[in-house]
Amino acid sequence: MREHIWANHAHVFPEKSKPGATVQDLKALMEECSIEKAVCFTCFKEQYERAGLPGDSLDWLYSEIKDDSSLIGFGTVDFERDDIEYQMDKMINYGFKGIKLHLAFQEENILSEKAQRVYKKAEKDGLFLSFHTGLHWHRIADYKLLLFDEVAWFYPELKFSMEHIGGYHFFRDALCVMCNASRNSEEDTVYAGWTTVAMSENGLPGAWSLTDDELRTVIHQTGNTRSIFGLDFPYNKADYVKAAINRIEGLDIPEEAKDGILGRNLQRALRMD
Repeated sequence: MREHIWANHAHVFPEKSKPGATVQDLKALMEECSIEKAVCFTCFKEQYERAGLPGDSLDWLYSEIKDDSSLIGFGTVDFERDDIEYQMDKMINYGFKGIKLHLAFQEENILSEKAQRVYKKAEKDGLFLSFHTGLHWHRIADYKLLLFDEVAWFYPELKFSMEHIGGYHFFRDALCVMCNASRNSEEDTVYAGWTTVAMSENGLPGAWSLTDDELRTVIHQTGNTRSIFGLDFPYNKADYVKAAINRIEGLDIPEEAKDGILGRNLQRALRMD
């Protein structure tokens, strides 16, 4: 197994909210999979409230990881509140490096007024955004993939990842957004989140399945520096994560691309290189 793997996209929860998905459970998976550092997303408001704990999920995540250099905190935004900038300042004060946005789950349009306040401040303050992309049972008009080109157009210095690379249903749209965003600046800004991209065991594609040729095409069309490996913990367990790492290692892509996917690109995107 490759040393010094950095991974994005681990959801963590208080034990009373989701058993088996705590920071300690994530640490156990990291050790088993030889992962040096991981980005952990705090849970959304309703998920945190299930635990019956005081404060909010930002306070909870900070208290859980503040003394652990192997974990990188990402906050979430409560769109039911109007104090968007206050919530983001709190993340910055806690040393978080970015924000997890799942706009279909949160039932927020990609280009809503509140969402654009997030993009504006994140661009200004250097916060990285990890977006869920792909089918998620909300009105597709609110989260269709090509709307991310509008985000990249109006916020050209904003750095964000499209997790799952659109999944089976929207892969080509995600690739289109990435290729079009290369106009923005000399820096990489839009990243492919290589998260839950396995083929189904029966050989037919599932909602998140991407073929080896599709993954190779991402590298061919967007280069070696714009893809980031993600765990999707706790929904993916250690055996799945190890298989995903081995799949990346076995792809017919440059070694520089593999180094980038499995750590270097995330370090650079978070300005931690």
